[in-house]
Amino acid sequence: MNLDITQNNLYLILPSKVSRMAEMLASDSGKSIVDAVKDIYASPLYERLEQEHTKQWHMGPVALYQELGAM
Repeated sequence: MNLDITQNNLYLILPSKVSRMAEMLASDSGKSIVDAVKDIYASPLYERLEQEHTKQWHMGPVALYQELGAM
C-alpha cells in the first residue's frame, strides 16, 4: 500500500485541517462556521497548504490557525 502524500492525493487530508481551523476561527471571531470556512479557503495560507511541495500539510490545525492569524 502506498502511503505517500502527493499533489494528487493531498486533497484527502485538507478537509479535516480546514474544519478544525474553521471551528477555532468561528469561536474566536464570532463568525459563522460557513464564513470561517470561506475565509480560510480564500486565504494565502490555504493557497500554500494545498501545494504539497510547501509541506505545510505536515502542520497540525492549531499551528496552521496560528499562521492564519499572523497574516
